[in-house]
Amino acid sequence: MTTSYAGRSREELVDETRQSPRERYWARIVFAALRIVLGFTFFWAFLDKLFGLGYATPSERSWVNGGSPTKGFLASSADGPFAGFYKDIAGAGWADWLFMIGLAGIGIALLLGVGMRVAAVSGAVLYLMMWSVVLPPANNPVLDEHIIGALALLALALVHAGDTFGFGRWWKRQPIVTQNRWLI
Repeated sequence: MTTSYAGRSREELVDETRQSPRERYWARIVFAALRIVLGFTFFWAFLDKLFGLGYATPSERSWVNGGSPTKGFLASSADGPFAGFYKDIAGAGWADWLFMIGLAGIGIALLLGVGMRVAAVSGAVLYLMMWSVVLPPANNPVLDEHIIGALALLALALVHAGDTFGFGRWWKRQPIVTQNRWLI
């Protein structure tokens, strides 16, 4: 005896809930848009800190004018269990370079859709570090937008979001990538 639901078998109901080709198409578009938007936020932060475009970083505090991209926020905002660590590295040359290379590299990789695994893991680590600067977060005892961003980046890599509106497919065929799959 087969159980039926409103006259339909369980298999018929499951078939209806599977993702249609149209839904898969739109999912690829949405994930590609999310990838590009997140890539732009990283790359914009790099440009603003580099040149002091007047948004988060005034011109006089830009990196090209001798400012430190890590000093202001880490020295004045660090709070919680990791405050000592972040205040110690605030303004250190190596921290400035790593931070800026990270912002630029993650942003460019996401915008182009290449190196998605490396970009996603690096971006997630950077987001988690930014989250841990001020613990607990101001609006929620555990979560804030940094956790959401970290999870979104990992999801983008898992769904191969670089393949749509990006160079992901081309990138995956490059000899260095075919020999080192972690570079996908």
